[in-house]
Amino acid sequence: MFRGGPAHTGVYASPAPTLATLEWKFKTNGKIFSSPAIAGGVAYFGSSDHNLYAVRTADGTLAWKFRAGQGIASSPAVDNGLVYFTSLDGNFYALDIETGQPKWKFATGGERRFTASGIHGIQPALAGGMVYFGSGDRNVYTLDAKTGALQWKFGTGDVLHAAPAIADGVVYVGSWDRNLYALNAASGAMLWKFQTGDDPKQHNQIGLPSSAAIVNGVVLFGLPRRSFLCGGC
Repeated sequence: MFRGGPAHTGVYASPAPTLATLEWKFKTNGKIFSSPAIAGGVAYFGSSDHNLYAVRTADGTLAWKFRAGQGIASSPAVDNGLVYFTSLDGNFYALDIETGQPKWKFATGGERRFTASGIHGIQPALAGGMVYFGSGDRNVYTLDAKTGALQWKFGTGDVLHAAPAIADGVVYVGSWDRNLYALNAASGAMLWKFQTGDDPKQHNQIGLPSSAAIVNGVVLFGLPRRSFLCGGC
């Protein structure tokens, strides 16, 4: 999944690529903001052409593609034979990784677009049989990963385009209302929130588009044009 796991540390077991040669390339009919998820020799990624693609990593050939209602900037997550992602059509999808056929779909209150390209790439996080994601309708959602049944949702003061980070039963997610929220992963109850300040150069309030990372009990996240923050440093 995005940044390798629910804590978003970005640490991977595989060696780094050398980038010495081009093995293959695959062209879509739109822009690609989605970071790929790799599982079972297949790369899963979305495009602004409304499609989620499954491409074989061995030779770059198409295994299948699935067309959503609008563009896909979300980085997919893969687990237990399903690939999960969001679309600008306001839906959250779970597809069979072998066929690309939809297993279930969950409709949010609708996605809000920003003018900045790719800023609406909402990345899901998987933990404990649940899938967690934020939405442009200002809610954090938790769904049963197998069925798509809603477990809980938590409302914030503005849109959420940061990927939730999860560790030790707590979900950490930033909202454009300037708050970083810590929520109980089982119930959605708020444990605490941390409010950032204003942008001194722009003289306005700025939200939290960045996704937090959790390392050794410390929550780290950044703000645009401002600073890097560390909770517990």
